[in-house]
Amino acid sequence: MHTLGCRLNQSESQLIREKLAADGYAMTPFGERADLGIINTCTVTREAEAKCRQAIRLFIRRNPQAFTAVVGCYSQMGAKAIADIPGVDLIIGNQEKLSVLDYVGFGKNERPVIVRERIDRGDFSIHFVGDQPFNKRANLKIQDGCDFLCSFCIIPFARGRARCRDFDNLMAEARSLADRGVQEIVLTGVNIGTYNNEGRDIVSLVDSLDAIPGLHRLRVSSIEPTTIPTALFQRMRSTSHALLPFLHIPMQSGSNKILGMMRRKYTAEEFAEFVGKAAETVPGLCLGTDILAGYPGESEDDFEQTCQVFLKNPFAYCHVFPFSERPGTIAGSKADQVPVPERNRRCAYLRRLGAQKRYDFSEKHLGQTLEVLFEDSRKGLWPGYTGNYIRVICQSSENLANRRAMVKLEQVQAEFVEGSIVEMLD
Repeated sequence: MHTLGCRLNQSESQLIREKLAADGYAMTPFGERADLGIINTCTVTREAEAKCRQAIRLFIRRNPQAFTAVVGCYSQMGAKAIADIPGVDLIIGNQEKLSVLDYVGFGKNERPVIVRERIDRGDFSIHFVGDQPFNKRANLKIQDGCDFLCSFCIIPFARGRARCRDFDNLMAEARSLADRGVQEIVLTGVNIGTYNNEGRDIVSLVDSLDAIPGLHRLRVSSIEPTTIPTALFQRMRSTSHALLPFLHIPMQSGSNKILGMMRRKYTAEEFAEFVGKAAETVPGLCLGTDILAGYPGESEDDFEQTCQVFLKNPFAYCHVFPFSERPGTIAGSKADQVPVPERNRRCAYLRRLGAQKRYDFSEKHLGQTLEVLFEDSRKGLWPGYTGNYIRVICQSSENLANRRAMVKLEQVQAEFVEGSIVEMLD
């Protein structure tokens, strides 16, 4: 099983892995010999699609006799291109991807079977297996699709319109995850702030998840700025609530001209006012953002405005993407495209700004003692994250996997902060 793309894809891949295990399949690392390969794909940019094709060809080259299934967003939008890759047996879009095992096991095909159905609009449930162990945080899919239809985005076409997961169904999975030792859950979806199932919005959801015994941490993944209830701020600042002080809010641009062309639902001033209020309300809040560089018609002045909005506001980091023409989107057909080398130059500059912001945010917390949830050991070093998403590494002879500790942050390195354990919490 190989996954490309977002946390939502990761969440869906984990559900597929659990079904594979329940059916008696043994997992092997991707690229090693296997009888079945499932590649869960992404279509958000041309580069993402190229990586998908590369992964598919790699698996087939190393496992020419294996059954090869390709699922997900690129399967939904680019089935023809995938079908042209020799050795692909099955192509499934997003509607049926979690049922991929219903279509495998019938031998190699001369031409791939394509299952790409219209995506339902209604709310949904997921029938999960729920018996595989976890040793770190887990993703929980609460929502899918989007109604916002930004001019550059292909995802509403790849995943359909917005719909929510049944509340009781997702709570059952969350309790199952906690019973298996998961201490942190990350809420995932395409536009999770729009969650509303039978009157329960995202605030009701995080409060219900907070009540699950053994679940110590809740993290909200990327969320649109116009969908965030300020009531979440009070949960984040409360030491007794599981919701962590972390927000990743896509800005995309700091130019009002470009934001209007993108069909975003806010101005640069409104965005800055909102993130400022969030940072003021929640002590230690980690604020991250997405920035799209080189949108058609973006001038040097527009780009400079974006840089200034990023620099002048309390962001801890940014994810930077070059604009990528997506067929079928409004922006994909615009005539005033920014040359690709210029898009890449702007991205490189923003990434340098982002790296400095990340360093400064980490340095600001030196000397503080914060809770860290540890992951797997790497040669005696234990990595983990604070609640506000600072990556920390500690040395210890103990097994710290999936354990929490109070850690003093001592030294900033390029990609992490060195820390020392003050007290184990479990």
